Amino acid sequence: MADAKETPQLLHLVIGGELRHLHEPVFRDLSQVEFVGAYGSYDEAKKAWKARAQATVDNAHMRYFILHAHKLIDPRGEG
Repeated sequence: MADAKETPQLLHLVIGGELRHLHEPVFRDLSQVEFVGAYGSYDEAKKAWKARAQATVDNAHMRYFILHAHKLIDPRGEG
């Protein structure tokens, strides 16, 4: 098994909250930003993002985002 190529761990964070304005991603109150979850695949993160976004459809200023945190941790893509 030591010869098996390891796949890099990916980290997708889903967060959201109420924005000040619809045209810019600035949260109204950072203390109210919701952490939905951390996911190892984009597909899992997208399902969580979609479910949470649909639950807040009545508030036009609520927005949820998928943050590709693995790119921030290792911007060179080496791990």
